[in-house]
Amino acid sequence: MTIDFKALYPKLINLLLDTVFVVDEFGQIVFISDACEQLLGYSASEMTDTRILDYIHPDDLDRTLAAARNVMSGQSHSDFENRYLHKDGSIVHILWSARWSDQDRLRIAVARNVTALRREDQTRNALYRISEAAHAADTIRTLCDGVREVIRELFPESDLCLAFYDAGRGMLSVPDWSAGPSSGWIDKPMETGTAIADVISAGQALVASRDPVRHGVGLNDLTQPDGANWLGVPLMSRDAALGALVIENPSPGTRYRKADQALLQFVATQLATVFERKRAEERLRFMAHHDGLTGLTNRSLFYDRLEMALRSAGRNEGRLALLYLDLNDFKKINDTEGHEAGDQLLIEMARRLEDCTRDTDTVARMGGDEFTVLLTDVHGHHSVETAVAKISELMSLPMNLEGKAFHVSCSIGTALYPEDGLTARELLSKADANMYLSKRHTT
Repeated sequence: MTIDFKALYPKLINLLLDTVFVVDEFGQIVFISDACEQLLGYSASEMTDTRILDYIHPDDLDRTLAAARNVMSGQSHSDFENRYLHKDGSIVHILWSARWSDQDRLRIAVARNVTALRREDQTRNALYRISEAAHAADTIRTLCDGVREVIRELFPESDLCLAFYDAGRGMLSVPDWSAGPSSGWIDKPMETGTAIADVISAGQALVASRDPVRHGVGLNDLTQPDGANWLGVPLMSRDAALGALVIENPSPGTRYRKADQALLQFVATQLATVFERKRAEERLRFMAHHDGLTGLTNRSLFYDRLEMALRSAGRNEGRLALLYLDLNDFKKINDTEGHEAGDQLLIEMARRLEDCTRDTDTVARMGGDEFTVLLTDVHGHHSVETAVAKISELMSLPMNLEGKAFHVSCSIGTALYPEDGLTARELLSKADANMYLSKRHTT
């Protein structure tokens, strides 16, 4: 049997799983095999007589042109990789083998889709990077910064929103990236009916529409013209949602796919595991340095802060003040109203002390009903007297305990550095002695 190879040749080309491109010296596609539809979503008739550059990812355009020039100069390529844009807007990673036919003035290339391989590489790299970020991060907040860098690499054209959910308060805590790395958190209520609320409530991934006004929230309405450009996945732990990891793309026509969802869910799963561990570590660190009842700095951390403040004041010729406080008649209230009422009294007094001091000051519970306040950067006796008067006034305001109104005053002793002592022991002793003098005057 005689075989007509001339007729068979195009059939064989179109049976190949890889796509065959033939491009002229001006970048025009003169032939493309049928596998192009599987590769880029376009039929061969749609791509023939169009410019090959129209399908290349914009970020890869310059190096692709450089590679094409090399091929046309006679240097064959067998391992060139770049990104193309699929008809549905997604990115396709392609590995090329290309040669130049000088006689026909044509570039002949075979393209293989390696997107799945690159996804596997990205997944492995994401796991490594998150593990690395978890190891390097001292706090949950710094961990978020590390995760943000991972997401930027995986989804370079998308914005990230990472939110943790407090079910008791109905609040979302979002890293404040506008003020720089590790700067703090923004707390805001979780609005029902939004896409992020649905992700957290259902504990399931969701593709939705980006809200152009509110970052990360999502409209959950795919009838919008830019629908499906918001993707959120839950941060799950023990069947409860800790929050959500969200990416959204402001570019019109963006469509997130199942592969994007799977990759983002993988990152979210790793993050949830690390978050739980970091949260437990932070809780242990907090318990080691704070009073279990009031949440104030405990005696041990207060001594460390005082020593640090004294060293700083000594170097910079600064001044500081130490206040020692004792609640008057606390024992009577504790004995007559019960320990629970006494605990509530201590908690309320701790909050009041925090409210009337600066963020740079340190408030501590030393034990029982005794508190200390370290005032840094003071400007003499007058500023200390003003602070003491403010504290006394706020602490003496009526308080409701178990439905009863109580008036609780406090005795306050002060010590100034360097007038009343140069060491922590000297200042504490002076402030304690002055506190007992104040208590004798009020009894």
